[in-house]
Formats: sequence, C-alpha cells, structure tokens
Amino acid sequence: MNLWGANVIPSPSTQTQAGRSVLENTPDTSGSLGIAISEAVEDAATHENTKYSLGSVLNHVMLHQTIIGQEAIKQHAKVDDYPDVVIGCVGGGSNFAGISFPFMQDKIKKNKDIDIVAVEPSACPTLTGGGFRYDFGDSVGLTPLLKMYTLGHDFVPPPIHAGGLRYQGDSPIISQLYADGLMRAVAYHQTEIFDAAVTFARSEVYLHLNRPMPLSAQ
Repeated sequence: MNLWGANVIPSPSTQTQAGRSVLENTPDTSGSLGIAISEAVEDAATHENTKYSLGSVLNHVMLHQTIIGQEAIKQHAKVDDYPDVVIGCVGGGSNFAGISFPFMQDKIKKNKDIDIVAVEPSACPTLTGGGFRYDFGDSVGLTPLLKMYTLGHDFVPPPIHAGGLRYQGDSPIISQLYADGLMRAVAYHQTEIFDAAVTFARSEVYLHLNRPMPLSAQ
C-alpha cells in the first residue's frame, strides 16, 4: 500500500476520536480489527471526499467472495470429483464464505453429504465461544447492530499473528448457518496451526521429490 502512495496508520491511532478513546482507556492495547473498523468508519464519516467499503463480515461481502468456491466446484468437475470436507479459516468470515458457500448451496439444495468446517483461533473463538445475539460490528458502536456470534464488541483479543482473524464477531449468514447446524466450527492455537502447516509443506516437498518420473522425462 505504501508503494502505491497510501499512508498506512496503525490502529488504534491518535487520528480519530475512537482511537484516542481506546488509547486513553487502555494505552498498552494491542488493538483489534473491531477498533480499526471504528476508526475507518469515523474517518470516512467526517470527510466528504471519503467512502468506506467493508471487506468482511457483512452479508454482501460474503456473496462477492463466493467466486472462489464457484471456481473450486468447476475445478473438481473437470476431474470428475467432489470433496468430502471443505475447510476455511474464520475471522469476520469472508475467506470461509468464499470457499464454502457454493458447496453449502449444494448441501442444502442437492443434499450433498459434505462436512463444512470453520477454523478459528482459540485466542478469539467467536463461533465456539461466543453468543448468538445482536451486537455492533465495531468496537465503539458506530455500525448498525448485526445478529451474529460475538464475544462482545468491546472484546480485544490477544495479539496473535493472524491479524485478520482477530475479530470479535462473525458474518450474520455464517452465524445463522452455524446456529442451524449446517456447518461446524473448531478452534486451535496458532502454534498448532503453524506446526501443521510446516508438516504439510515438508510432506508435499517429500512427495514431489520422490514421485516416479514420467517415461518422457527419463
């Protein structure tokens, strides 16, 4: 963003009333996605030449992202296959919705037997530890109320590495699907995830190096 001329300001900042309020109450805060949203909404609302476009949480964003899952279904069709499980990480929900919603449609309309799993950080376990109720989508309370699984709009998660997963709530659509039992959720500590990723990456390298060479390459 800096390369393209943007001025990136870490949140919470002293540039907004929302940021100053957070820093006054908790000067050593690690911040959160909810706090950053509060600052962004305030900044957009106080400048006539600025508009705010949310990149996660809201239902229309979930639907925009489904191009990912639509493409995945077509890729499977090309090899005459279909997944048993669809897994995605969950912060506000856009990544998870993007890959899973087209498969969720198959599950609902075509009775496909598919396990859809949301994976969230144990430091911010919204689906597995939150309540299904109306809450603000930001920390200060500038957004409309949304019915979602939430840890409370004033919840500030620990400073884990995956900043996009440090959000106190979830998309209303994802929350309703979870409440209806059409998907399940699990929470893991980040070091478990990193360890698994390393194991997966090394296994892929081993398989690549040890697979038989095609006759044309021998």
